[in-house]
Amino acid sequence: MKTKAVRLYGVNDLRLEEFELPQIKEDEILAKVVSDSICMSSYKAAHQGASHKRVPDDVAENPTIIGHEFAGEIIEVGAKWQGEFKPGDKFSIQPALTYEGGPVGIYSAPGYSYKYIGGDATYVVIPAEVMEQGCLLPYKGEAFYPASLSEPLSCVIGAMHANYHTHPGKYVHDMEIKQGGKMALLASVGPMGLAAINYVLHRDDMRPSLLVVTDINQERLDRAASLYTVEFAKSRGIELHYVNTAVPNPVEVLKEIAGGEGYDDVFCFAPVAPVVEQADDILAFDGCLNFFAGPGKAPFKAPFNFYNVHYNSTHVVGTSGGNTDDMKEALHYMGLGMDPAGLVTHIGGLNAVVETTLNLPDIPGGKKLIYTHVTMPLTAIADFGKVGKPVYDELDRLCKAHKGLWNAEAEKYLLAHADEL
Repeated sequence: MKTKAVRLYGVNDLRLEEFELPQIKEDEILAKVVSDSICMSSYKAAHQGASHKRVPDDVAENPTIIGHEFAGEIIEVGAKWQGEFKPGDKFSIQPALTYEGGPVGIYSAPGYSYKYIGGDATYVVIPAEVMEQGCLLPYKGEAFYPASLSEPLSCVIGAMHANYHTHPGKYVHDMEIKQGGKMALLASVGPMGLAAINYVLHRDDMRPSLLVVTDINQERLDRAASLYTVEFAKSRGIELHYVNTAVPNPVEVLKEIAGGEGYDDVFCFAPVAPVVEQADDILAFDGCLNFFAGPGKAPFKAPFNFYNVHYNSTHVVGTSGGNTDDMKEALHYMGLGMDPAGLVTHIGGLNAVVETTLNLPDIPGGKKLIYTHVTMPLTAIADFGKVGKPVYDELDRLCKAHKGLWNAEAEKYLLAHADEL
């Protein structure tokens, strides 16, 4: 059958095209993509082309479908998987494969590396390696957008699990954030930072007693504080502070909030050297700095206090993506009512993907959510009421009824009334 998809051919060369999908094999699945959330990683892949680790060298001759934060519905199941999946099942995809034989070896991932699977498409063929590794994840929710956002949430979950702490005199690392400890999320009111706040407040196992969220943009801090409130945090046993660090001595301010002792777990959500230095400066004894933000270029460096490494046991860790268990955990918490809608600020159709992806850092706001069977310019949720068309007016009404956030009702209305691709 035919699909429409945004394909990567090389550096800054993205094209929305229609082409034929091959007939599925007995170990493959044909699926309809409904939603895809555009990630900064797709921007990096588009700007790096074949030099990106996940993009094949021959991408100019064999273009790949971009987009890796997607959800949809199964259309046809190959014979091998008919006992586990059936047409009509909703799904999400874990793109972080650990498959040696893919197009780029262990870095192979749907949304970067494959000709027939990626999120920015109407229909895709889910290949055998995705199936064999259990990376096709069943999803039971009403709306599709939470399943699309389960992938970015899994990255945050993986980062939390990757932190570790030590014991003086023992060669043992306790993996995880410190239970009841002090946590700081720096430069963390962008999409991934909001996901981290949401997750920390909803966890039912490991939680800090103090959570400090920083940024230098007061408007974005205020929005985060309205979504994830100090009152809700208190009900979860967490003392929550939102702090604007555009002040003369931000380290002093942050340490004072922590009682002068520093923080056990510090997450850096911006690849900016001064933010990394700030994170290092506020570490407590045995503090773990998680460098979450991926730099766009290889030569990124920042000073680190090695006196504290030696005498205060401070340490650093970094993660890139989450694993399948992390994504299952994301879907679990969403099933318990954790709504990731606060991450989403813009909605668009497949026709908006090329321009949005290539210019992503210059578009303000949070996540840009794409509905792949829809024709719609990328539009801020806050601007729905300004468009002057009945469909947008109704979307505006539905979002205002949910505190200005995207929601299941709005998604259902959009899919039923928007212009088809």
